[in-house]
Amino acid sequence: MTDNFFHIDDLTQGLARKLKNGITTRIFPGDQAMLSVVRIAPNAHGTLHSHPEEQWGYMIEGSATRIQNGENIQVEKGSFWRTPGNVEHSVIAGSEGCVILDVFAPPREEYKTPGTGFGTAKT
Repeated sequence: MTDNFFHIDDLTQGLARKLKNGITTRIFPGDQAMLSVVRIAPNAHGTLHSHPEEQWGYMIEGSATRIQNGENIQVEKGSFWRTPGNVEHSVIAGSEGCVILDVFAPPREEYKTPGTGFGTAKT
């Protein structure tokens, strides 16, 4: 039963993934959805990418610029957003860094095991 209970600050839980220098995540896959707790160092830049899964994001701490579908949108603690499947997106952390909770539906196959990298990068 306790296999399904977690704590957001317990860095020993979940599947570790290094998305890029300065950007790490802990992934919690389920049957129909997947959670990802992303920690981004101050001013770190993500990689512009897309994937077929829908993604929701919630800014737990800090601030960032969310790049989505060609727009730059400022997000801060408490902001949340939806990214439809196949829409290019990225993030640039603010000067204090940030922590984001991402939810994917359905779960992303490439995130079901520990590893590195984002989804499909823009070429």
